[in-house]
Amino acid sequence: MLMVAFVTGTCEKEMGSDMYTPLFETRRAKGRVLYRLFAVTVFTGICLIWAYRLSHIPRTGEAGRWVWIGAFGADLWFGLYWILTQASRWNVVYRFTFKDRLSNRHDKELPGVDIFVCTADPAIEPPLMVMNTILSVVAYDYPPEKLSVYLSDDAGSDLTFYALLEASNFAKHWIPYCKKFKVEPRSPAAYFSSICANHDETGQDKQLLAIKKLYKEMEERLENVVKLNRVPDDAKLKHKGFSEWESYSSRRDHGAILQIVTDGKDPRAVDVDGCALPTLVYLAREKRPEHHHNFKAGALNALLRVSVNISNGAIILTLDCDMYSNDSLSIRDALCFFMDEEKSHDIAFVQFSMKYNNITKNDIYGGLLRASKNVEFHGADGYGGPLYVGSCCFHRRDALCGRKYTKDCKLEYKSVTSPQRQESTEELEERIKYLATCTYEQNTQWGGEMGLKYGCPVEDVITGLSIKCRGWRSVYFNPKREGFCGVSPTSLTQTLVQHKRWSEGDFQILFSKYSPAWYAYGRISIGLQMVYSCYCLWALNCLATLYYAIIPSLCLLKGVPLFPQASSPWFLPFVYVISAKYIYSLAEFLFAGGTVQGWWNEQRIWLYKRTSSYLLGFIDSILKLLGFAESGFVITSKIADDDVLDRHEKEIMEFGDSSSMLTILATIAMLNLYCFVGVVKNVIMDAGAAADSLYNTMPLQILLCAVLVLINFPLYRGLFFRRDKGRLPSSAGLRAFVLAFLACSCFNFLH
Repeated sequence: MLMVAFVTGTCEKEMGSDMYTPLFETRRAKGRVLYRLFAVTVFTGICLIWAYRLSHIPRTGEAGRWVWIGAFGADLWFGLYWILTQASRWNVVYRFTFKDRLSNRHDKELPGVDIFVCTADPAIEPPLMVMNTILSVVAYDYPPEKLSVYLSDDAGSDLTFYALLEASNFAKHWIPYCKKFKVEPRSPAAYFSSICANHDETGQDKQLLAIKKLYKEMEERLENVVKLNRVPDDAKLKHKGFSEWESYSSRRDHGAILQIVTDGKDPRAVDVDGCALPTLVYLAREKRPEHHHNFKAGALNALLRVSVNISNGAIILTLDCDMYSNDSLSIRDALCFFMDEEKSHDIAFVQFSMKYNNITKNDIYGGLLRASKNVEFHGADGYGGPLYVGSCCFHRRDALCGRKYTKDCKLEYKSVTSPQRQESTEELEERIKYLATCTYEQNTQWGGEMGLKYGCPVEDVITGLSIKCRGWRSVYFNPKREGFCGVSPTSLTQTLVQHKRWSEGDFQILFSKYSPAWYAYGRISIGLQMVYSCYCLWALNCLATLYYAIIPSLCLLKGVPLFPQASSPWFLPFVYVISAKYIYSLAEFLFAGGTVQGWWNEQRIWLYKRTSSYLLGFIDSILKLLGFAESGFVITSKIADDDVLDRHEKEIMEFGDSSSMLTILATIAMLNLYCFVGVVKNVIMDAGAAADSLYNTMPLQILLCAVLVLINFPLYRGLFFRRDKGRLPSSAGLRAFVLAFLACSCFNFLH
């Protein structure tokens, strides 16, 4: 495990007569030498396992030859993949910022910042949740005249537009309140749920009650509108923007809708204290059935073009609608990386860490991804920067729009200003609306050389990779107080669907023109290529994992050994590699703030993802490569009913449907239970020498089968013991039983 202690990696440097003090600092983790020695010993053990597999292959005609060869293939894959994962642990670095220095040197010349918030479906992304995200960023501790917030509504919903109007009115009260009392976090819902019952006697109690009352009234209006699924007629009469929906056909067939809700250049756009408000813009790009809209990447590219004519911020923050700002100073943290006079010129984007406010103590669905957040992204930072993950990321506008890095690439925060207008807001809206039409990008470089890339479900990853291949680097920032906070899936199905999209998209990158294997070769470091390849190969892990989740248990039932006997010297490499890997994994997890039970839950989810999400992602990717399917983009629902939330808080796994992924998991669980029960029966019936022989010849297979049964306990509970709505449906259990029985029968017949 990499240690918490650090060694400073930067120093002060004189610049003429002035003392240069950096705006950020890079520290390397101690314990790297020890970890590398540990990794060498594990690699030695892996090589010995490979040697054993090769030297003990059963001869032609002997029982178990093909299953042995399969085991060798699985061991070979796991070993090679483990080597790739070492890149993200070999050179771990940590970043620290100095916001006070930024304020002292650049407070009067801060760049404009444009914030892009994306939403796509009011049915599964509630408008109230979206507005809390909007309100958290319009209230940033940043000069309002230099702050612009854009909401991209890919559903083109008048409900979302109505919600934005309500939020803009509430912001006139919320922003002054946040400034006066230094509120954190600045999402109203998150703040109201976190404050204590007792307050100080400075008058905040009275103002708190007033601001909560305003918020509650807004909340009720939004909930009523969503429940009725229509905007009240009197509300439509109050704003001209609703006329845009008079020609609206459907969410997949409508013209571009652009409304500047709050114009930061308008002297009338002020809060209740008379201070200027940030610019607030609503955009629903045009959609037509005959034109591919390129999902989220297309929405962000439309925002890039439109924002140039309204605010033209040099820095862009991209946010998902469920990720509210958790720290009002995050912009200033990001600017420390962009505005350092010595070390910032080649930094294209700053990827922030994120947390989830609905994660339970033991993180039953492994949603926090602790290893990625606290280790792997820091390791990628040591080789040139982490991946862009689509949200919670600050970009240089010019780098995002396709500029290549050269030595003279400095952030021109002094010269980049918002456009001077000689026209009214209405005239501006009409003039630039065409930038968000379906046909604007035809015969242009948008989606290729400019903006976010098209053609992949994980457009963020290939966009970040292409930026690095143009000479830029990125930075990962993981402060004690996370900059952003969102919502994690609250059911197993949602978790698996989310990871299917991620693994499928990453696997498609491997065979695309943006593959880190060839597109990035010679353009980024080998270490960073390995980091990207680890994510691109997520889906392929399904094959080796499926093999080990099924075949050793079947061979155990049949009496076919796949591992060395306990008395053999070859037994030691297997024991060492397995124990070293899992002991280190546990230590890494605990170091990242997790619990032992949380680590066990993560091992379960690791197994479930690899045997279902990754498997279906792998199959769908192959079908797309062969031309039998098309790419899609599945949005994870942000809504859960009270029963689901109650079970989630109690850490009871939520199944609730009979999807193909749950059927796969239930089948594997039933198969292992059948094999384990069969072995126990044989041991009981053949007590004595036969049982001792079994323990000596196949101890690792017995252990593996027992662990698989133990790890699947929530599935057995959902199949046999639970009666709530979150249990695994009987139909899925029946299919699993039949498929497991057929698998065992076929294996016995073939062997």
